[in-house]
Amino acid sequence: MSERKLKVSGGATDDHGLVVGNTFDKYGSANPVVKWMMKGFDSAMSELVDIANPEAIYEVGCGEGYWILKWRTKGIRASGCDISQQVVELARENTALAGVPEESFEQCNIYDLERPSDPKELIVCCEVLEHIDDPLRGLEALHRIAGDFVILSVPREPLWRALNVVRGKYLHQLGNTPGHIQHWSSRSFQDFVSQVFEIIEVRRPLPWTMLLCRRRG
Repeated sequence: MSERKLKVSGGATDDHGLVVGNTFDKYGSANPVVKWMMKGFDSAMSELVDIANPEAIYEVGCGEGYWILKWRTKGIRASGCDISQQVVELARENTALAGVPEESFEQCNIYDLERPSDPKELIVCCEVLEHIDDPLRGLEALHRIAGDFVILSVPREPLWRALNVVRGKYLHQLGNTPGHIQHWSSRSFQDFVSQVFEIIEVRRPLPWTMLLCRRRG
């Protein structure tokens, strides 16, 4: 994968006041702690994708295109959507030099996902559910479009907020990252997801919970 730094939204807000995209370039950070954490996240994600062994991936909440670009370089057909048109345009810009077609990215709210004629083989939805006001409705939308497998991840609480406080971030919000309105421990997130999906693998790269799930029904 190219080492070219990706452009990020910087935590911009959309017309509805939602924080969209990444607040900083966590994948390109030179901070050794951030690099160590992202290495753990990348490793967990890669393990779960290898287990699912998909030919195609659809990412809900694709952000600025990091993972779609990475999967494409591995020969996996990858596309995705994001709620923010601004972020979609950044994703298109970030991946254009690698030959990723513009139509690989679309603007869509998770709630509006419609079941396609060819359900997506693997759905990936990371760092999204903690941002939305009705996460169960979001899970049900993912269930509509899923083929076999779904990978989900969210920040692991209260560890996430504690680490923010330790590094002196968002102190007035007690360490809560802007835009996070849902908070789960690893156990409570698994209980929540189990309402809709069968969980088959669990990973806990610090400080996240990441699940590989199978579609029911």
